[in-house]
Amino acid sequence: MGENIIKYFAGGNTSQGFYSLFASNLESLERLFILKGGPGTGKSYLITKIGNAWKEKGYALEYMYCSSDKDSVDGVIIPDLKVGIVDGTKPHVIEPKYPGIIDDYVDLGAAWDASKLRKHKDDILSLTDQVSAAFQAAYKAFGEALIPYEKRKARVSKTLNVDKVKVLTERLVKTLFHDKGQVSLPTIKHRFHGALTPTGPCSFMEELIKPIGKRYFLQGRPGTGKSTLLRRLSLEAEMRGFNAEVYHCEFDPNSIDLLMIRELDFVIFDNKAPYELQPERQTDEVIDMEQAVLELNVHEEDGTVIKEYEQKLNDGLISLAKAKSLRDVLEGYYIQAMDFTVSATIRHEIQTEIEQIEQEFVKRI
Repeated sequence: MGENIIKYFAGGNTSQGFYSLFASNLESLERLFILKGGPGTGKSYLITKIGNAWKEKGYALEYMYCSSDKDSVDGVIIPDLKVGIVDGTKPHVIEPKYPGIIDDYVDLGAAWDASKLRKHKDDILSLTDQVSAAFQAAYKAFGEALIPYEKRKARVSKTLNVDKVKVLTERLVKTLFHDKGQVSLPTIKHRFHGALTPTGPCSFMEELIKPIGKRYFLQGRPGTGKSTLLRRLSLEAEMRGFNAEVYHCEFDPNSIDLLMIRELDFVIFDNKAPYELQPERQTDEVIDMEQAVLELNVHEEDGTVIKEYEQKLNDGLISLAKAKSLRDVLEGYYIQAMDFTVSATIRHEIQTEIEQIEQEFVKRI
């Protein structure tokens, strides 16, 4: 057991549309409750309430936050008990893999009065369509922002010195792993440290790296090989049998922003805006990728490409804010139709089952 709380996003609003990384974080669980039900049915409240109960008992927890509402949670995992509760509704649709054995649906829709919802049928249908359209507009804008982003990235990457990249990679492999390895099947978790949310970019980067002893800050513009380096190091960790947490870029999920290996007490990450952090400890190390791997200094041609990227990104964020505003209205209809005493009973049933799992766990330790 432990007192640490890990926060991250398992899904994101990205340039590739909604992008899910839930699978790798759920696959090792022995019990998974998948919540179903419309907006406003209390899924986030249920998850938080049960999470807090086990937090008070001193258990380590993982909270998966919602990229469309950073104050809500999409899931909680109690690693010691190998138990999880997750919101399985659209867009992060999660299906039971072993229904009745490991994972099951929990229908919070059982707590609403459908007759009350039908009185507002036209409004609910209209709002649902408007929310979907706002999300699609956001994804379109983020996709368009990727074009100038890639253009800028390509201009810088043309001057990468392959030999310098190889030397840096080999040095880091030797420094980070010290020729260590272990004969075990590693667990690789893929996550997002941050998200593009209705209130702007948000990240748990600072919280994630805080407890880690050795921290490497990668500096440099897009195109200086940071993601490629992190991918190479994550493959090295997997090959050597170390568990790893791989955090992807919230804008371009094909890029990696952060690699953490708790067993070796190190983290190496892309220290970029808008989440740029300052080295505070004597053991912190900054790696300037532009100096380390570029053949020559590449100046920005002009600010047009950056401005185009920023404008499209902002357009997407505005659409996310619109979706959130509309969804808040939609939630109101469901809230007024809910019987929360029923959902409280459902929560109690889940909590009782987890307590039984906990009793078995305590017997084994």
